[in-house]
Amino acid sequence: MRQLLQTTLALCGMLALPYAVLADGIDDYVLSQMRKQHIPGLSLAVMREGKVMRAKGYGYSNLEWKTPVLPSTLFQSGSLGKQFTATAVMMLVEEGKIGLDDKISKYLEGTAVAWKDVTIRRLLSHTSGIGNIYKVLEIRQDYTEDDLVKKAVSVPVEFAPGAQWRYSNAGYHMLGVLIHKVTGKFYGDFLKERIFTPLGMDTARIISEEDIIPNRAAGYHLVQGKLKNQEWVSPTMNTTADGSLYLTALDMAKWDAALYTEKLLKRSSLEQMWTPIRLNDGTTYPYGFGWFLGKAHGHRLIEHGGAWQGFRSVISRFVDDMTTVVVFMNLGSPGEPTKIAHRVARFFIPALDPPKHRSVRIDPAHYSAYAGRYAFGSNEILTVAVENGHLTVQLPHGAADEYLPETETAFFSNEEESEVAFTKSGDMVTGLVYHQDGKETRAPRMVR
Repeated sequence: MRQLLQTTLALCGMLALPYAVLADGIDDYVLSQMRKQHIPGLSLAVMREGKVMRAKGYGYSNLEWKTPVLPSTLFQSGSLGKQFTATAVMMLVEEGKIGLDDKISKYLEGTAVAWKDVTIRRLLSHTSGIGNIYKVLEIRQDYTEDDLVKKAVSVPVEFAPGAQWRYSNAGYHMLGVLIHKVTGKFYGDFLKERIFTPLGMDTARIISEEDIIPNRAAGYHLVQGKLKNQEWVSPTMNTTADGSLYLTALDMAKWDAALYTEKLLKRSSLEQMWTPIRLNDGTTYPYGFGWFLGKAHGHRLIEHGGAWQGFRSVISRFVDDMTTVVVFMNLGSPGEPTKIAHRVARFFIPALDPPKHRSVRIDPAHYSAYAGRYAFGSNEILTVAVENGHLTVQLPHGAADEYLPETETAFFSNEEESEVAFTKSGDMVTGLVYHQDGKETRAPRMVR
């Protein structure tokens, strides 16, 4: 083990050599976030123009054995795995075996009535209107693919296809079934044959509790300040196409490199995956096929995160700068890998640095008017509170942080490098606007 660690650390040093001067700053930041978020172990990779600039592990992959995280440590992907499912679907589109505007009922029996207008395009982009399948699933129970289809159909449709955007794991469950129906191969086997093996992603694979898998990390979650082992889920609920992968930082480096080429898909197909989906009313939503789309301080950003069974992950591709950051951690809630990825990116892209702020003195009595819950993103909540005379903001899955006043209605956090600006109608606070990394999220205030 000692020799393996020395070899790995030497490799990491060589990979990071062009940016060695930055190493201490990145390490200090990552370790500080691990302490703050109570992260047991973390794997980080930074790529530029498809080449690894840094690959390093921190902390422990298994707390019981005190096993260190290496770049070769396997973490669960969570929904980061959706981009692989979407790529597999686009391969079938390029081969003429399916069409993006085909009705899913053409391939899945028993869906013609409930989903008569649901297309493959709508499933890929979370605009299908299919309801939340987890309302009728028991994650500790095994299901066949036909069972999953029946369960999904039993949930009422939430809106007409293309009318709205709403994140849907069920939609990606169905895409996995689609791949199996069209190719005759389980979607995980298709990924291995068509993506993982050709790219040399030798350790990437579907989750299995049964198989002996070297370098597998254990997952944890935080319960009342104490780390606990991940909860058990059934084998089939750990093999659905909405995620359910084991990946390493080094696997993801090979994946990132391939996205600059046409090894897997034509450039036109990749660009289609990275184009905001158009809704029925002509507006667009910043999601493509398996990727969230946006900008950070004017720099184009393509990314996706994941969270499942004591793990969280993210791949953030700053495509204008040809720079990608991948973070895996073996902590579920309240881990924040995206925050870490974006901050690490700034060590390589100084233009991402946020503007500087100065605090002003205002009467803390104003703070109580802002306290409350705000609807943040898809079915999540941001909480504003007053603690010991200070305003605090707590993001979904995150810890509460102190924010300083810049004006009477605008506050900032130096540590989080983010801002909130409260909106009012007369004297009533109606919502807030949250800014971080050049991105803006509007959050209406929830009725108490």
